[in-house]
Amino acid sequence: MLDSQNLPALPENIAQCHSLKLLSLYNNNLTELPDEIWYLTSLHTLNISANRLTEISTKIGNLTNLQMLDLGHNQVCELPETLGNLCELLFLYASDNQYAELPATIAQLQKLQYLNITDNQFVVVPEWIGALENLIELRAYNNQLTLLLASIGKLSRLKELHLMKNKLEQLPTEMGQLTNLSKLNLEGNRLSALPESIGELSNLTELNLRNNALTAIPSSLGNLQKLRFLDLRASQLTSLPESIANLSALEKLDLRWNHFTEIPAWFAKLEAHGCTIFV
Repeated sequence: MLDSQNLPALPENIAQCHSLKLLSLYNNNLTELPDEIWYLTSLHTLNISANRLTEISTKIGNLTNLQMLDLGHNQVCELPETLGNLCELLFLYASDNQYAELPATIAQLQKLQYLNITDNQFVVVPEWIGALENLIELRAYNNQLTLLLASIGKLSRLKELHLMKNKLEQLPTEMGQLTNLSKLNLEGNRLSALPESIGELSNLTELNLRNNALTAIPSSLGNLQKLRFLDLRASQLTSLPESIANLSALEKLDLRWNHFTEIPAWFAKLEAHGCTIFV
């Protein structure tokens, strides 16, 4: 590993490391990478995050054995289409750059389980996202999302979806198809309503809807029998459906900074099985 060495360039002998499987260059002063890196075809892990890179060579597509790629915290504006050649990739961290879109060839990464595109400039989650059949965790917060496409419902293995601090105004009905989802974070958007299909997320344990513009909650939310944490802070709610009293696994219900005029009698049912309620 060559992390945090203040390197402005790589050692010339890097090209001789033909059998190298892990290369970590985290937190240096690299502004470019030598072509020799792209011929280290035995690499399983490549971490080039927290440098000053502005582009990634198309030759990255040579690293066909790569399983983990960290490109985060650079100044890259565009990723090469050859990323689609990395057919063994499981983990792609591309946070905190300057992308407005990703190459559609990423849809070819059928083994990908983790995708992080936070802190960029996306306005939509791309339609092809639904092709990533093995994706388990998707993080896309701190972008400029205004629309979440129906294709997201095809991510049948997804367990964690983090879309906080965007500009989402609506969710597609197809969200209900994410039946393996356990954590859903939609904090800091512009949602005024939720689809009834949210009640089909049968494995959901955590739901964060803080700081939206919700005026009502669908009664189907009461179907989420595994839900443990429900955050509804800082919205426009004046009442809740009584079906929420059926959430027998609920441990915490946070309703602060809304507009409730009275406390529902059914709160006592939640509190009786150990739920803490903040109003």
